[in-house]
Amino acid sequence: MGLESQIGQTALTTKLDALINWARKYSLYPMPFGTACCAIEFMGLVSSVFDISRFGAEIVRFSPRQADLLIVAGTVSYKQAPILKKIYDQMPEPKWVISMGACASSGGFYRNYATVQGIDMIIPVDVYIPGCSPRPEAIIGALIKIQEKIDRESVLDWSENNTTTTT
Repeated sequence: MGLESQIGQTALTTKLDALINWARKYSLYPMPFGTACCAIEFMGLVSSVFDISRFGAEIVRFSPRQADLLIVAGTVSYKQAPILKKIYDQMPEPKWVISMGACASSGGFYRNYATVQGIDMIIPVDVYIPGCSPRPEAIIGALIKIQEKIDRESVLDWSENNTTTTT
């Protein structure tokens, strides 16, 4: 393969990445997996005050097959862990995960045999949101981090691995 064809493929891929990533970035379909008080803060996020639709995540989905952003909000018990894994597995690629709040991120103040000490033991997490319960502004910040991550992705990387990487 000649140098001209390699440069042509690179330039085309770069433009294709920009176009596809722009579309993905501003058309996220979040699915909340709310198990505790953090889910209440998510409800505030979709209200007119904070208006998550400004960031392209307006249409909340309650089916994993129609979602590409999973927001785990609240405590996850070991009995819920297989359900969370199944929901994650049912989501189409590419997909991203936000761990919202102290309980989802690290088990919170529940240090016992029944509580998962962080959902990253079950599924890969892209962005962690600290707090108990985090404010809607923190969730918007996490959404912006997901959008920045999408900007850095390449169509070639996704098609070769058929999966997204976590940071």
